[in-house]
Amino acid sequence: MILQFLQDALFAAIAAVGFAAISNPPKKAYLLCAIIAAVGHSARYLMMQPDIFGLHIVAATTIAAFIVGFLAVILSPIGKMPAETCLFPSLLPMIPGVYAYKAFGGLIMCLSHSREADFDHYFFLFANNGLTCLFILLGMVVGATLPIFFLKNISFQATR
Repeated sequence: MILQFLQDALFAAIAAVGFAAISNPPKKAYLLCAIIAAVGHSARYLMMQPDIFGLHIVAATTIAAFIVGFLAVILSPIGKMPAETCLFPSLLPMIPGVYAYKAFGGLIMCLSHSREADFDHYFFLFANNGLTCLFILLGMVVGATLPIFFLKNISFQATR
């Protein structure tokens, strides 16, 4: 499990650096984005493990997004940049792409089947994956923005 934990952190860090490169931040932001994403994503991974916390992905993502937001606010004065510079690229590896893909696939299959039993099955897949995707995204938004509001003095230092 330790190898999977480290692998999860590494791939989240790589993805965050890739997402950060799109917005052309200062060079010192890349390391902060990688660290914050690795900590946040691996925290979500640990919280979802049945042996440890066993949280649902929605709850684990909300808490992990709060951790990411908190770290972005706390570490942004070190890099002398707004917290959002590190926050958004660090959150992007947690986007629920698989759930969105499965929801869209369920919708297409739902519309292409005329038998009621098939329609009901694919509508269930569409609704289950779509609602999971929606609530993960809502959890990410709420979890990531709360530290910005709670720590206003720190979060707006770089923009003054």
